[in-house]
Amino acid sequence: MCTGKCSRCIAITLYPLVVISIICNIVLFFPDGNVTYDKDGHITEEVKYMGGLIGGGVLMFLSIAFAGVGVAGGLYSIIVAVLSLQNGPLCKTGLVWTTPFKELTDDSHYLMDKTLWSLCTEPKNIVEFNLGLFGTLLATSCLQVILCATQMINGLFGCLCGTCNKEAQIA
Repeated sequence: MCTGKCSRCIAITLYPLVVISIICNIVLFFPDGNVTYDKDGHITEEVKYMGGLIGGGVLMFLSIAFAGVGVAGGLYSIIVAVLSLQNGPLCKTGLVWTTPFKELTDDSHYLMDKTLWSLCTEPKNIVEFNLGLFGTLLATSCLQVILCATQMINGLFGCLCGTCNKEAQIA
């Protein structure tokens, strides 16, 4: 495949991933579809890092011009998503807002033991909410890193070997 066609293919594939990342990050600010959690400061810490909006969104748009920035943005989004999946959501347990799964002392992990999810009483279904959206961010970010890395390699080959431009071949 010519370097120009490859670039076009990658750009077309990145656009929907960017939109998905931005939407996921925005929706994460409204657990249970409610704005009061954000207003009261009861949002999972990693949501505030805006990995999907900054890393998977804005920096990924810049990747069209700077594929290396896109790789960095995708890696940032991956790190934030993994941290969030590891730490679990901020939720109300009893009367206190906490991250109950962050420092579990026993061998169980909330991702493997669904019975622990009942520790979170508010917002409703926050564990599933975070798992779904941060899982989606993780998947889209991995694809973005692969595509941007491919774009970097494609650009390198384009610089070293030239493009497949028919006009350039005639001259």
